[in-house]
Amino acid sequence: MTSNEIQDEIIAEFDMFDDWMDRYEYIIELGRDLPLIDESYKTDDNLIKGCQSKVWLHADFTANKINFTADSDAIITKGIIALFVRALSGFSPQEIVDVDLYFVDKIGLKEHLSPTRANGLVAMIKQLKFYALAYSAK
Repeated sequence: MTSNEIQDEIIAEFDMFDDWMDRYEYIIELGRDLPLIDESYKTDDNLIKGCQSKVWLHADFTANKINFTADSDAIITKGIIALFVRALSGFSPQEIVDVDLYFVDKIGLKEHLSPTRANGLVAMIKQLKFYALAYSAK
């Protein structure tokens, strides 16, 4: 499955909900379903800078594919990072660098977040892409 196909699935899932309260509940549910990050990765080095909440992100690079694990101390933020982990894990560094994360705009995520959460969302994307850039240079 391509990243675009995964993003299209995410868009279709969000289209099932009529209002943003239901969408927030779904985001919270996604956070609850996010596989646990190994506690050893919950370090300051893995914290995403620019997020109001604590968000830990770890990248494993195996067989030219990156798999992300993440966690957050805030339930909505944990759901948001779960969306990115789902959309970007299992792809090559170059695919991650090149991907357009259009689902963010299509589901209206940025416009329905507080300004600080929207800044955190941008910081998450930057960190995910930074990992991909770092691994593509190796």
